[in-house]
Amino acid sequence: MQNTKALHRLVLLVLIFCIAASSVGLFSKTGGTSYTVTNQYGDFIRMYGDGLYSHDSYFKAPIFRASDATMLFLAVPLLAMGLLYDKKRHCLKSRIALASGLFSFTYYSAGLCFGVSYNYLLLLYIALFSASLFSLGLSLVSIDYPELHASITGPLPYRGIYTFLLLTCIALILAWLPDILSALATGRPLALLEVYTTEITYVLDMGIISPLAILCLILVRKRLPLGYVVLALLLTLCTLIGIMVPVQTLFQMAKGIQLTPPEFITKVASFIALALFSLYLAIRLFKSIR
Repeated sequence: MQNTKALHRLVLLVLIFCIAASSVGLFSKTGGTSYTVTNQYGDFIRMYGDGLYSHDSYFKAPIFRASDATMLFLAVPLLAMGLLYDKKRHCLKSRIALASGLFSFTYYSAGLCFGVSYNYLLLLYIALFSASLFSLGLSLVSIDYPELHASITGPLPYRGIYTFLLLTCIALILAWLPDILSALATGRPLALLEVYTTEITYVLDMGIISPLAILCLILVRKRLPLGYVVLALLLTLCTLIGIMVPVQTLFQMAKGIQLTPPEFITKVASFIALALFSLYLAIRLFKSIR
């Protein structure tokens, strides 16, 4: 594997940038209170009013803070362990694990860059996104794919993998498409667009993750080594998201945002199940790689 030193230095920068960005987002306080503004569509929107996300909506700010908490206390330690593991072992399994973690950091940092209202950490967000994206690319091109093809020896639950990939694609489209179609039909903005210009989650999930899941399914069915790498990326991201969404729900409830029992079950139980299923498949995948 090539470019190891450059990759490890970039990953270290990713860790430093993420610790800084997520810590400020989670812990910053300005003593402000929520307030109401009129958005560009004439709707009254309640704003958060405190901390780094003071200019974000009261609905979205707890989500951003919960994402910061999940990254700081879960993703950062895991990526740091992955970096140390890759430095020590320098093998296919360690490099794929490192790439999988970096994929999640790229997803998170893209959300910060394009989904959060402007704040004084913009340059840090850009640095985190750039370092995450290029370290991800560097890790992917450094993998020896012919060697990987020969290294996958253990049995894999292919039916479970195909089901997971297909359900991921369908679920993400069904989750977000109705909101877009409803907005188009009524001539109104997206239901939770509030003060934002677009919904970055819809773009990432429907424009990147869903097609990537189908591409991965095709590649894995053909037993191509790239398919297993993409599978590792998706399983890691889905495991993280499956943990992050219930945390986001708890942060919102702590701020008095009411959820009906069906909404709570959907947001908590379904995503915990997703995390467990993804984690199970990820463990089986990495165990199968010599």
